[in-house]
Amino acid sequence: MKRLQLDDQTRVLVLTGAGVSAESGVPTFRGMNGLWEGHQVEEVASPEGFAADPELVWRFYSLRRDGASKVQPNPGHHALARLEAALGERFLLVTQNVDGLHARAGSRRMLAIHGELFQSRCEQCAQPFADAHTYFARPLPTCATCGRAIRPHIVWFGEMLDPAHLEQVYRFIDEAGPKLVFLAIGTSGQVYPASGLVDAAHAVGGKTWLIDAAPSEGYAARFDELVIGKSGEVLPPLFFGP
Repeated sequence: MKRLQLDDQTRVLVLTGAGVSAESGVPTFRGMNGLWEGHQVEEVASPEGFAADPELVWRFYSLRRDGASKVQPNPGHHALARLEAALGERFLLVTQNVDGLHARAGSRRMLAIHGELFQSRCEQCAQPFADAHTYFARPLPTCATCGRAIRPHIVWFGEMLDPAHLEQVYRFIDEAGPKLVFLAIGTSGQVYPASGLVDAAHAVGGKTWLIDAAPSEGYAARFDELVIGKSGEVLPPLFFGP
């Protein structure tokens, strides 16, 4: 297998998706038909769903918190944290995962663009805070300041990503220019704007790699390099050799 070649000018942008978490055994909570306990995912992951049945939504995310708390970061998570330690400000991790495993592995230069499972926020005050509690029944949490409902700090269907996150990502790409190496790991590339990062990297002359156990043919064709395999097995030798 090829080894990633980095010099003291290289800047590395990483995008991780559900495949990285799956290797740690993070439950998906969605059946083959895309439903959770007979509910469309929009019913438990949208502002409208929360307004209609906050208890149902909190039960869904409480199950996800419970499941994520019982698994551990895998070697892929640790390899990325080690690479960050070596590169410092020349490294940025963008994750679509909400489970907190990257942070538990030691990643700090990280943007969780879809939110964070172990955080909540007030609908009114909007300031996220650490929250590992599970809420399987009423009473559901409310804000001590304004009394409004507390919701999971997750980007739901119909909501926009944080513009500050996107600005930081594209600034990193522009500043790197042809010294950029972009790695997409364990992601299908179906969700915009993350799916467009490979094109943004090519636009500045960067090199692009896709690492995935089961890459889609169309997404893989957009990259310079393709490595087929689980990130926990592939990333350590890719970054640091055998």
